[in-house]
Amino acid sequence: MSTQRERPHIILIMTDQQRVDTIGAWECAHMTTPHMDRLAAEGLSFRRAYCPGATCMASRAAMFTGMYPHNTGVYAFDAWSHHRNWVEDLSDAGYWCVNIGKMHLGPIRAEGGFHERIIVENPNNGSLFNGGDDDDWGRFLTLNGAARPYDRHRTDPQWREKLQGAVWELEERLHSDVYIGDMAASWIGAHCGDRPLFLQVGFTGPHEPWDPLPRHLDLYDERPIPSPRCMEGELETKPPQHAAHKERLRAALDSHESGIDLYAASEADIERMRRHYYAKVTTVDEQVGKVLAALEDKGYLENSLLVFCSDHGELLGDHAQAYKWLMYEEVTNIPLIVRDSRKPELGGQQTRDLVSLMDVGPTLLEAAGIEVPSYMEGRSLRPYIEGLDDEFTPRVRVFCEDNYEIMMREDRFKMVYYIGQEAGELYDIETDPHEFDNLWDRTEYAQCKETMLRQLLSWLATSTYYNAGYKRGRTRRYSMCWPQGKDSYLTAASAVERPVDL
Repeated sequence: MSTQRERPHIILIMTDQQRVDTIGAWECAHMTTPHMDRLAAEGLSFRRAYCPGATCMASRAAMFTGMYPHNTGVYAFDAWSHHRNWVEDLSDAGYWCVNIGKMHLGPIRAEGGFHERIIVENPNNGSLFNGGDDDDWGRFLTLNGAARPYDRHRTDPQWREKLQGAVWELEERLHSDVYIGDMAASWIGAHCGDRPLFLQVGFTGPHEPWDPLPRHLDLYDERPIPSPRCMEGELETKPPQHAAHKERLRAALDSHESGIDLYAASEADIERMRRHYYAKVTTVDEQVGKVLAALEDKGYLENSLLVFCSDHGELLGDHAQAYKWLMYEEVTNIPLIVRDSRKPELGGQQTRDLVSLMDVGPTLLEAAGIEVPSYMEGRSLRPYIEGLDDEFTPRVRVFCEDNYEIMMREDRFKMVYYIGQEAGELYDIETDPHEFDNLWDRTEYAQCKETMLRQLLSWLATSTYYNAGYKRGRTRRYSMCWPQGKDSYLTAASAVERPVDL
């Protein structure tokens, strides 16, 4: 293990529900994101990084435990703090571990390996996860004579037409993301510890409601923005869950402000919604800059490994849908940038190899000199940071899960398997990058589909069996009956076999 003095500070900045096409430096001229652009200029951009879960808690539980949803049991708003996570490994190894903002632990006030926590949940979730106890941002609002914005579907007669696009009307400092940025900067400036630091800063944006600061919305007022990607009659070629998803979100408006009705939305309504979303990314970006400035002033960036990522993306009217849950690229392909102060030559570099948020845990543990637990299914990104050698083999496929579906994505083909039903999705991303043409029932692709289904079964069975050892004992390391040793498991779980070809 590295000595305490040698070990880098580890900084993890996470956004929530951020699309991959919202970073200006990534050929997105419609975006104003100078601080994310800075990270891209100083770090290595992973342009094809994927989330392991298509919702907030599923993705975060998988990322921090190193196990996929089928092994954690976390697919939605499920408790997951009883599982061991790699923050605990960092803490046990001498790191001072701090969470400021959204972690989405369940229950929300679980320690999760952290020594200090300033907790912020989704702005419109209230006390959903903690039996009536508000989070720290909610208490901050109360102390300042303000109420948490909530139930606007009942109090705002125009809420349905706004499609979650609501400008922040209170003081800027009361906005949840501004609060997170302020608290992180204040904590960094006041910290006096001499132990290596693991700091997780979790922003709530750009998760809905899309309530940017007014001055950020003004930036997008007349700016050309991308139109939504839609195809007439698309729902007719997709599994029934797609239509059910759209209808469920419309029906939800009767009971929760996060409901959204895209059936009645005009093109102008959708454009307005998208401008609010992009502006909220800019609001978050400004707070990322605040955190970076505080880290720089304190000297924490001088010996550090910094990871910037989001937990999943957002449909934003593409495919005439909103939010997440479905496995389109807009949801599963997420921002990921790694900045290593010891490797300045990585600045501005990019890779289009397939990687996963599951790879973050092993990467950070290796950087800290900590042995990676047996059950973690990711692959360290250190080879990309240190320089690829002749023996390194990139991932051939990545996986993402939700309640009733499993996505398997390769370089060319992408399959979504719907558990217990005949319908499914199969796309040739090379010829159909926007996933309009579902090939699932095409005779000429029957062999391709069959091969991918066998590979999915092999991965799922391997992962389930190998992690049974963890589920029996909740231990970092264990032995399973595996005839060819652990390396053969990693090959299977990471799925570096031959990709499907026609």
